[in-house]
Amino acid sequence: MYTLGVVLFVVGVAASIGLHEVGHMVPAKKFGVKVTQYFIGFGNTVWSRQKGETEYGVKAIPLGGYVKLVGMLPPGPDDDPTKLRKSNTGMFTQLISDARAAEYELVEPGDEKRLFYRLPWWKKVIVMAGGPMVNLVLAFLLFGSVFMLYGVLEPRTTVNDVSDCVIAATEAEPDRVCTDADPVAPAAQAGLKEGDKIVGFNGSEVTSWAQLTELIRANDAGNATIVYERDGERHTTTTNTTVSARPSMEDPDEFVQVGFLGVEPVSVRETKGPVFVVTTMADYTWETVKALGEMPVKLVGVAKAALGLEERQADSPMSVVGASRVAGEISSAHEVPIGDRFIGLVMLLGGINLFVGMFNFIPLLPLDGGHIAGALYEAVRRGFAKVFRRPDPGYFDVAKLLPVAYVMAGVILVMSVVLIYADIVAPVQVG
Repeated sequence: MYTLGVVLFVVGVAASIGLHEVGHMVPAKKFGVKVTQYFIGFGNTVWSRQKGETEYGVKAIPLGGYVKLVGMLPPGPDDDPTKLRKSNTGMFTQLISDARAAEYELVEPGDEKRLFYRLPWWKKVIVMAGGPMVNLVLAFLLFGSVFMLYGVLEPRTTVNDVSDCVIAATEAEPDRVCTDADPVAPAAQAGLKEGDKIVGFNGSEVTSWAQLTELIRANDAGNATIVYERDGERHTTTTNTTVSARPSMEDPDEFVQVGFLGVEPVSVRETKGPVFVVTTMADYTWETVKALGEMPVKLVGVAKAALGLEERQADSPMSVVGASRVAGEISSAHEVPIGDRFIGLVMLLGGINLFVGMFNFIPLLPLDGGHIAGALYEAVRRGFAKVFRRPDPGYFDVAKLLPVAYVMAGVILVMSVVLIYADIVAPVQVG
């Protein structure tokens, strides 16, 4: 089951990569751009087939993919695009010159109007945004299918478990048991039992677990009058909530001193509608954006964990290696129903697609967002020139941003190496 989970996850990731590249290729071909290669993976070619002017294939290392769009870089000012300048001053100048020349190795007579850089800016945006948008659509479909067909667990106001004592969340451990030194939980003092349905708290009618949670937290160490139903009859009991450290509702990693009763709810699986899917995906997307902003800091923590200087955080970023390991652990969790395990894999793949999609929108080369930013800058620059009746400045020269692309590629490579190494020696602990 572990191996099956890893294989299914890897196949899902490969399919996501392939569809990402389709998102670039289809609009590019539609707009007349010459596309010479479509490959999943990097390294040595495992299989390929020529169809028309495009070579389709698979390479040995399934950690990405690419589509070769001819003419991504415009020729330099007054340059013959088919000839490489004999001498250049500066390393980056030479690299840019080499890159321009390489772009035109596949240009044949008659291809001049089929070069990518000649597209109108809005077509460039569509082509480059097509890839990450496919990932976002896949994430929406994967999460949406789970929410609408399988459902999500929703807490009810029926008691599933009553705490015997009060243990601060900061001290809680899986094997921690109550001792004589721990105060008795208020819910236990009040005589609440499993199966009781709480319908009132301090005069307020309780209609949801979220509402009850807010009432308990806000009550601090005050008196609590609880109305509950047991075996069809309504009862009233009184106790005093106590103040205890609990995870913050805004940030689960932070702890706050709030009122504590000591009950856990029964959770029931419910299918959801389109509105829930949209709002939840909006929340997931925002959380992903925040995670991208926090990644540099979290990578430092990952590096320390890899060196044995601290524990690996559960919410730290992972490589494909780490995610594959998580997929294996999800699928081999024998205490979990097999249906839930499959849903876990679907949710994991959805999260990967959401992250990849948002990551590629970062406006820096060599990411898709870098090309999108260049196209938008071109639109603004040419628009201003037209409004103020100035000469057309022409196409934006993306080649000038190649130094940024090389630096970013180096950063991504280092980041990948650190994450893969950490996922081997200090993996994220699941559950």
